[in-house]
Amino acid sequence: MVLIGNIAPVYGLKLIVNAQAKGHITPRCIRNFVSRETLVVVNVKTDGQKGDGQVLGMSVIDSLGNEYARPKDIVGDIKVAFTPHNDAAFDVCFENVLTTGQHYGLNREVDLDIDIGADARDWNAVAQSEKLKPMEVELRRIEESIDEIVNRMDYLKAREYKLRDTNESTNDRVKFFAIGTLVSLLGLSIWQVAYLRQYFRSKHLI
Repeated sequence: MVLIGNIAPVYGLKLIVNAQAKGHITPRCIRNFVSRETLVVVNVKTDGQKGDGQVLGMSVIDSLGNEYARPKDIVGDIKVAFTPHNDAAFDVCFENVLTTGQHYGLNREVDLDIDIGADARDWNAVAQSEKLKPMEVELRRIEESIDEIVNRMDYLKAREYKLRDTNESTNDRVKFFAIGTLVSLLGLSIWQVAYLRQYFRSKHLI
């Protein structure tokens, strides 16, 4: 199952991941988009304990096939941070595997928070290292958020131009194909008329 999240920098979700037999596992995934060189922090909190008959695993993979993390047998809190080098969607997926000899009906509850960009930075650490006042920290955070929005808009604009060029190219190909088809049909019709006229003349029918 894939849950498509909104294009939002921060959100929290609560998932129930049912334990399944090995070889018959359907992962539960959350998808979001991130611009290149943007920090992403995935915070996960789960219930249960090791040895309770199920093994919860997680993977973080983008649409280009890059894998950023694959922790196994997750219990308690875990944090994954990564910075992609390309504009891409990424999936955070969970798989809960039944251990041998255990019964069905087990599950793990997962609290998932994904922070992207300015919201993923540790602003307390920034304030301490650069000796910034609270207002200065807030202004820095807002400035970075605005930059991310501008970059996102630039990406969408570039994608729109690319799609428009593709659409125009497709329209030109369709137009030339239609003209070629029309010319071919016209030529075939002329040939058929000439052939039939020649045939009837050879039979002295006309």
